[in-house]
Amino acid sequence: MGRPRSRPRRSGAIALAVAAGTVIAGGAQLPRHDAVAATARQVEKLNRGVVSVRSGSGNFVSWRLLGTDPAGVAFNLYRGSTKVNSSPITDSTNYYDGGAASGASYTVRPVVNGAEQAASEASLQFGSGGYLDVPISAPPGGTTPDGVSYTYSANDASVGDLDGDGQYEIVLKWDPSNSKDNSQSGYTGDVYVDAYRLGGTRLWRIDLGRNIRAGAHYTQFQMYDYDGDGKAEVAMKTADGTKDGTGKVIGSSSADYRNSSGYVLSGPEYLTMFNGQTGAAMQTVDYVPARGTVSSWGDGYGNRVDRFLAGTAYVDGQRPSLIEARGYYTRTVISAWDWRNGAFTRRWTFDTNSSTNTGKGYDGQGNHQLSVADVDGDGKDEIVYGAMCVDDNGAGLWTTKNGHGDAMHVGDLDPSRPGLEEFKVDEDSSKPGSWFADARTGQVIWQTTPNGDNGRGVSDDVWAGSAGAESWSAAADGLRDTHGNVVGRKPSSTNFVVWWDADPVRELLDGTHIDKYGTSSDTRLLTGSGVASNNGTKSTPALSGDILGDWREEVIWRTSDSTALRIYTTTAVTDRRIVTLMHDTQYRTAIAWQNTAYNQPPHPSFFIGNGMAEPARPNVYTP
Repeated sequence: MGRPRSRPRRSGAIALAVAAGTVIAGGAQLPRHDAVAATARQVEKLNRGVVSVRSGSGNFVSWRLLGTDPAGVAFNLYRGSTKVNSSPITDSTNYYDGGAASGASYTVRPVVNGAEQAASEASLQFGSGGYLDVPISAPPGGTTPDGVSYTYSANDASVGDLDGDGQYEIVLKWDPSNSKDNSQSGYTGDVYVDAYRLGGTRLWRIDLGRNIRAGAHYTQFQMYDYDGDGKAEVAMKTADGTKDGTGKVIGSSSADYRNSSGYVLSGPEYLTMFNGQTGAAMQTVDYVPARGTVSSWGDGYGNRVDRFLAGTAYVDGQRPSLIEARGYYTRTVISAWDWRNGAFTRRWTFDTNSSTNTGKGYDGQGNHQLSVADVDGDGKDEIVYGAMCVDDNGAGLWTTKNGHGDAMHVGDLDPSRPGLEEFKVDEDSSKPGSWFADARTGQVIWQTTPNGDNGRGVSDDVWAGSAGAESWSAAADGLRDTHGNVVGRKPSSTNFVVWWDADPVRELLDGTHIDKYGTSSDTRLLTGSGVASNNGTKSTPALSGDILGDWREEVIWRTSDSTALRIYTTTAVTDRRIVTLMHDTQYRTAIAWQNTAYNQPPHPSFFIGNGMAEPARPNVYTP
């Protein structure tokens, strides 16, 4: 499992109550935020996620280690009724079955204290190209009021267990060909949101209607089990004319609030929770905050007023809450909502315009995405909102005052320090081009010189040659270590990262390919076949995350003609065993917010990389 470190690290929701006045976080004593106990967090009751992929003359098989498994669990692998392994598998959750027939079906059986348990579900069979296709069907195109025709392409996706059977379903957003950035005028087609089983059965389709504009900054959908019934719900911003998955219209079906420039700057705005199985609207409430005066958000024509972000966070330390946010160039408002017993309750609202926050430097600090993490080690999640952070109770925690940027990463980026870190790029020419900070306090550890609009940045362990994560960005030179020193050449891409091969060092994901970083050049590991990336120059996948098999990550791209979502998984055999990342709640909530505006890759609450320690078992429970 790599070189052990001299101190333990916390994982997921673990927060240990110790002597009065302190908590343990990463082996260091930190000031207590408030009195907490070791509270388990609600997670999904997942199946084993068994996958079988043809590789050479045999089959590569992998499966999940669950956060609820006993610590010493082992596994037996069966091809049909034949046990494949000679002794229980203890060091990994993958196996290469050499010489096996193509198309063989596999199950795994946990072995606990020497006793074999019940068999898992049968394996999902990936094709010879290393992928599984999920058939999808595009909505019909249309024509805008000014006579421009448009068609649809599959866009961002997310996963959740909609029916409680332990297997993920996919929720997919369809974008019209005339979708717009907020800075661009013009009409757009409606936004559609579908739900699919992995076999391609469509469960429902939601039409957000003419009063929700199409573009990366308007519709951030969240898919999560908010009420703890074992089945995920789906939440998003809606308006008059939204049609739910059963065909029922929210509000007025005839209202049309679009102005001659295609913007929607009047009319009611709603927040709706949809049933994950049927797509039915279960409750609709007013969106908070209301737009109010358009110009108060930074301009008069409708660009900055409609910059929305969304996420999911365990702000009470145990159960997930929905996070909805508006604005980041000037005013910012963030609300936390609970979904319990079939109804919304607003837990708190943070507003940079409130008397509590005015003049403290929280305004104008937001990014085109957010991150969710327990940055202060109190067992409850904070909202890292670009260059500022909001505490679990809705109070401002810190701000660097470095302003807006396009990308950020929050994780255990420097395992030699206690707690988590943030790496962020800025676009203000008077501010640092990029910076690396303590995520608990916002204290900047190192920074690069101002260099205009630094539009891209990544931080993760992509090279074993330096300890911890490496950081790089579009407008700064070189690959930098955790102290900000240039230690190597800049990677070929500054986009997503993915755990793909056998070692714990992460790979580069950009466009429709995966590369391994090297000191002289990068090595191509995968080029997707017949697929396309999303969101223009952002070149992001529909989704990337640990959604099947072992702890390595899958990548979902749309096929070039948007007739399927093509899921790729690794076939690299590893001897490393890690609990499914989806049972680490920082990582799991990152999968939920990945579709938000400028998509960013997920990071767990613990360090995965060269020389990593054995991760602590997550403190979780299933409904």
